[in-house]
Amino acid sequence: MTHFPQSNPQRRAVRMQLGNAFPALVKLGDGQRATAKLQTVSVTGGMLRLAKALEEGGFVEVAFQMQAGPVRGMAEMLHPRRTLTDGILQPFRFIALEDDDHRNLRTAVGAIADRSFLGAWSPPHNNV
Repeated sequence: MTHFPQSNPQRRAVRMQLGNAFPALVKLGDGQRATAKLQTVSVTGGMLRLAKALEEGGFVEVAFQMQAGPVRGMAEMLHPRRTLTDGILQPFRFIALEDDDHRNLRTAVGAIADRSFLGAWSPPHNNV
C-alpha cells in the first residue's frame, strides 16, 4: 500500500540534520539522473545538496540508504534555499512512499532523534 505523507500546518515534522550527508539518487521525469547528498531528513521530506538546482515544482523519484534500510519515494522539488561553492541546497517533500520505505524512513528519523537527544544530555563524570 502506498503512503501519502501529509504535512500538518499546525505542527511541523521533526527535521534531523545529518552529520555526514547520505548519498542520494534523484531520478527526473525525463529519465535523467542526478546525484545528491541528503543533508536533512524528516518523515515529510528533506534537503538535498545538488550540483545544480532542479525545477521547482518538478516531480522526481528520490532514493537513499539509511541504517534502517533503503528509502525510495516520489517527491516534489521545492524552491532552492542556498547557493554553495560546490552546489546548491534544495528542499523536497515526499508525495508518495511505499509502506516499507515509509517504515524505514520513520525508523531512521526516530533513531537519529534518539541519538541526538541522548547526545545532548550526558551524565556527570566522576573524576576520582
